[in-house]
Amino acid sequence: MTLASNLRENKAVYTVIGGGDFAAEKVRELPEQVTKYQGEFRETAAKYRGQVREIAAKYQGELRETAAKYRGEARGAAGKVQDRVEVKDLPGAAVAYVTHVGTRTVEFIDELAERGKKVVHREAEEVAEITEAKPAPAPKAKAAQQKKTAQSKATTAAKKTDA
Repeated sequence: MTLASNLRENKAVYTVIGGGDFAAEKVRELPEQVTKYQGEFRETAAKYRGQVREIAAKYQGELRETAAKYRGEARGAAGKVQDRVEVKDLPGAAVAYVTHVGTRTVEFIDELAERGKKVVHREAEEVAEITEAKPAPAPKAKAAQQKKTAQSKATTAAKKTDA
């Protein structure tokens, strides 16, 4: 098997190409998204700047008091919650989460590989079209024959001038 055929059959290569195409697509969308939200953000920030300062000053003192009050209650509640969690349930929950993440990862990799295949085939078609559009180079036999004809004409012309 050749290197090219090994690469064509390799899912990892298609996945990397698909990932690159996906990243390039998102980067191309970025300037449009920034421009779209930049104006909205400036308007909103200007509109609410004064209100945010007033509210922050108003609630600063209350926040400190409330945080101190609930800090102790949170510690007590954390101890109670730990008592309710069954340790025997943790491995099953972990397996369920890992299985779900694994399944989603495989699906995403498959999507990237399919995208990569499309990119490769699209590029291959474009290269084929470009190659077909170029005029075919003259075969070597014709070039050699033309060279011989030119040499014989030059020799004939030289003989006529000598005579």
